[in-house]
Amino acid sequence: MRNYLSFLVVLFIITSSCKAQVEVNTFAESITSENLKNLLYTYSSDAFEGRETGQAGQKKAVEFIKEFYVENDIPSALESNYFQEVPLQIVKTPEVNFTVNNTTYTYFDDYISYSSAPTVSLNESELIFVGYGIDDNKYNDYQSVDVKDKIVLIKGGEPKDNTGKYIISGTKEISKWSNGRQAISSKKEAALTNGAKAVLFIDQELFNRYSPYYKRQYRKGDSNRLSLLNLDKEIHFFLLSKKMGEAILPKSDIDNPYSTIAAQIHIDYKSITVPMSSENVVAYIEGSEKPNEFLIVSAHLDHIGISSEGEVYNGADDNGSGSVAVLEIAKAFKKASDIGYKPKRSIVFLHVTGEEKGMLGSNYYTDQNPVFPLNQTIANLNIDMIGRIDPKRKSTNRNYIYLIGSDKLSTDLHNLSEDVNKKYMNIELDYKFNDENDPNRFYYRSDHYNFAKNNIPVIFYFNGTHDDYHAISDTPDNIEYDLLEKRTRLVFLTAWEIANREKTITVDKDQ
Repeated sequence: MRNYLSFLVVLFIITSSCKAQVEVNTFAESITSENLKNLLYTYSSDAFEGRETGQAGQKKAVEFIKEFYVENDIPSALESNYFQEVPLQIVKTPEVNFTVNNTTYTYFDDYISYSSAPTVSLNESELIFVGYGIDDNKYNDYQSVDVKDKIVLIKGGEPKDNTGKYIISGTKEISKWSNGRQAISSKKEAALTNGAKAVLFIDQELFNRYSPYYKRQYRKGDSNRLSLLNLDKEIHFFLLSKKMGEAILPKSDIDNPYSTIAAQIHIDYKSITVPMSSENVVAYIEGSEKPNEFLIVSAHLDHIGISSEGEVYNGADDNGSGSVAVLEIAKAFKKASDIGYKPKRSIVFLHVTGEEKGMLGSNYYTDQNPVFPLNQTIANLNIDMIGRIDPKRKSTNRNYIYLIGSDKLSTDLHNLSEDVNKKYMNIELDYKFNDENDPNRFYYRSDHYNFAKNNIPVIFYFNGTHDDYHAISDTPDNIEYDLLEKRTRLVFLTAWEIANREKTITVDKDQ
């Protein structure tokens, strides 16, 4: 009798498991290339005017996304509607008078402002040289120096050990502290965190890159550079030419940081900005057993607008493909919920604005106004370009997807992702761009990074760039819809497993 009862228990478990597997396959199969194609042909049509942040086409895009959720009875995550207002500003070239020891320097030729900080007048008789301006657990320039309410001077690059390897990466490859825009944002944030009131950054290479671009924009009628409207989290940050830097810090002192430098610094800075607003769209399905644990499935909704000649950048792959994928994933979860398979954990469907302007919408969500607490957010699955084939792969297996970041914070998430793919999809998971030393730095270039920097495990799904990237030829007729279907199903199935497993995703690595 006991053996018979044991047999029935085992049979029940096996039967329940098989039923659950059959059901999840059914929900995944509701995501079809036909549905994705119909959505994408509308979303990336000329009517949406390239979906540039804050412009009319982007407003049409958010309305389209909202209407999809309304029609499919998928609730908003917000009290009023589906829109999370993102306050932005257009940052124009400031008016600056900058003198050092009574010598006046010239904007564009000697320095540029790389911030959207408010109008101010600074008069100082000294500044603090803090070396590379790095604040990292492997190397910290601020550890033994007080820079609160001081102007700090920093130099480009990062330190090496006596074997020639970079201390932070542990290899001969640079880290984010030396990599272009990431270097600027990281060093700016480090100075702000440590209480500095202004930064002078000497880096001829970066100055040569950005100053001519800013100058061209100004000559064309000023730039359309956007930033978040949050002056409490801004700092005056000036990128200096080598010539101007050496006038403040002689060559002989460049290797002697943590010193006070006597210099008469006078800066009159008049900020010129124009307010603008944009929107994230946030829908969700509440969990049945663990509603206060949140999985975020995200994609950026914007693109780069219309060319000066009036041609529309449709952005079918970037990121129409990710936008419609999130919609279909949400609909599949709603279908499951309606027949009794509600996810155990809550799932948030987040469409963010301003990715093309510097990941502004996701930065606003994570760093200023998260709809759901970050300490209860267990993972982020971010989709950015999954509808095409990397030309470098055309002669090999086309059934692939690049995964980035899956193992950066959580071995658990990485293993789950691998297991789900093997069980259901058998897509080639290519980690080519997951290397920390990838010169493309894709890990830092999409919205998942704003979650990762807040210690939330992420996976970034990506097909790689191609000749139509940021070109008017990125149109829906060039999408590989069978691959878009498979990749979208993979994200859905991964989300399903994260949402329904007994164990919460664990973080076991440092960012």
